[in-house]
Amino acid sequence: MKGYLKLRRIVLKKLKSDLPSYLSYHGLDHTLDVLNVCEQYIRRLKLSEEQRYLLRTGAIVHDMGFLKGSANHEEVGSAMAAEIMRDLGIDDMAIKEVKGLVMATKIPQTPLNPLQMIICDADLDYLGRSDYPEISQKLFEELKYMKVIETEEQWKNLQINFLKAHHFHTPFAVKNREPKKQIWLNKLLNS
Repeated sequence: MKGYLKLRRIVLKKLKSDLPSYLSYHGLDHTLDVLNVCEQYIRRLKLSEEQRYLLRTGAIVHDMGFLKGSANHEEVGSAMAAEIMRDLGIDDMAIKEVKGLVMATKIPQTPLNPLQMIICDADLDYLGRSDYPEISQKLFEELKYMKVIETEEQWKNLQINFLKAHHFHTPFAVKNREPKKQIWLNKLLNS
């Protein structure tokens, strides 16, 4: 659909050049990971062209608010995305949908429709994957730098509480990510 490749080029270039280097988790790699997981959902679910467009766009822009800081980054990022989309001549309905996708990823996640459920699960897909330890370490380093947490013990407790409170939304993630997430939670509880 209209403007996706141009938007992708603009946003990825901005993220690559302007994201602060201390964002060891919320960097370009995370955005590309979320996009990749969304692509897997697109293939599995045989989504319509419009749904594919919205989901890909949402994945690309979902954390661009970090360009301006971590506070309310979903609100900030959805406004930034809307501005770029308007400049590319993308219609208001698509802009509204993409803003909804970005806002759905705010913790605690509150998806209101199937596409929002997909992007929420894609955003936290790593919780139920084998690369969880490496990715969570990146988040630990980022939060420590930002002075959100100071010690490994605080981090462990934060992760335990987060994994306990989190739940996946799509049937795929419930079946294929939740069991591994529970394994990680049990390891944390017993360490």
